Amino acid sequence: MRVNESIKAKEVRLIDENGKQIGVVSIKEALQIARERGYDLVEVAPNANPPVCKIMDYGKYKYQLDKKISSKKTSTVKEIKIRPQISDHDLQLKVKHIKRFLEDGDKARVTLFFRGREIVHPELGMKVFDKIKALLIGFSHRIEQEPRLEGNSMSMIIAPGKD
Repeated sequence: MRVNESIKAKEVRLIDENGKQIGVVSIKEALQIARERGYDLVEVAPNANPPVCKIMDYGKYKYQLDKKISSKKTSTVKEIKIRPQISDHDLQLKVKHIKRFLEDGDKARVTLFFRGREIVHPELGMKVFDKIKALLIGFSHRIEQEPRLEGNSMSMIIAPGKD
């Protein structure tokens, strides 16, 4: 983006700071008007004939652009902890939390902890994960990491899907 003296055109179509069109003026006159009002002259459409320039506070405009770019949300991983002997109602409540996390754009890690001799029956954990998958049918999501056994726990990561 060209600003003030770096604008090369001899004539420009000028728009004031309120968005009102002033008309086609020489570059010297446009710079003079911008300076009198305490703003910068910024070329917004260089390919137009004549180029379109706007009177604005360039520093503020650049700051707002940077803020817009940096405001993109980074996704975080929220964790839900469950047990193999979880009741259906409790599981539905946990799935409700998972859906809320996914709607907010976050990933959800579901961790199932085994205690004592429960580790001997990992198929019970897989049944719980299958129930979770069944409860999430019809909701926009994708399984980023399938359930896998890690020590005395089993975990699965669910990411928000494309709408």
